[in-house]
Amino acid sequence: MEQSGITELNIISSLDGSVEKSLYYFPEGGEKVTLVVGLHTWSFDRFNQLDAMLPYCSKRGWALLLPEFRGPNLAGNPRARQACASRPAQQDILDAVAKVTSDYPIDTEKVFLLGGSGGGHMALMMAAHAPQRWKGVSSWVPITDLSSWHGENRDYAHHVAACCGGNPGSCNEVDWEYCERSPLSFVEELSSVTLSVHHGRHDPIVHYSHSWRLALELEKRGAERFFFEIFDGGHDIHYDSAFSWFDRLAGSGSESGVMLSR
Repeated sequence: MEQSGITELNIISSLDGSVEKSLYYFPEGGEKVTLVVGLHTWSFDRFNQLDAMLPYCSKRGWALLLPEFRGPNLAGNPRARQACASRPAQQDILDAVAKVTSDYPIDTEKVFLLGGSGGGHMALMMAAHAPQRWKGVSSWVPITDLSSWHGENRDYAHHVAACCGGNPGSCNEVDWEYCERSPLSFVEELSSVTLSVHHGRHDPIVHYSHSWRLALELEKRGAERFFFEIFDGGHDIHYDSAFSWFDRLAGSGSESGVMLSR
């Protein structure tokens, strides 16, 4: 597939050998190019963020990678157990990044990660799983505790259960799945990442307390490169803000300090 400079990549998983799809954009004639890895939201696939993120990347002459990572986190996905931040899903993202950084002139010191909602959840999980891989991670309206969210949002509870193998408390193995797929379980790893987390005060889908709890835990651990905002809004990604932050990191090399606002 090629359309408007977008190529569809078939990447073999280094974990289980499956063939996984990603969308990829690389600016014509680019050298030492900054890469943005965009993550789809909870209920969608690799096409979900294409229209939103591509204009920001093409304007800057940056590359854009949109991995599928086992598809939507829905009960109707035949691979639901492999979605929702499973180890295979996490490896799909790392394999896709490894593929494009090997095959294209990407500046490996400037690889950014951006996602909202289910993509914000996955961005935090990837930040914890591979903290040295990312120049900066921008997570918007994320779920940070799957077990809590299962009880908070009836519309999504059966999808969470399908991904994790059952309802919370049903057995030790299922509880382990909820824990291993929840960013709040990996605060120590996240404390070393250049990370920004944003949440709408009036979010009707994922309560802002998910991000607030994470922020408090990171502050306790003295995270020095953590930025946090509760904004006056709902279940939204503010792309202008995310890319402006990436611009600063790409230009200045680093930022420091914890920012808590509400």
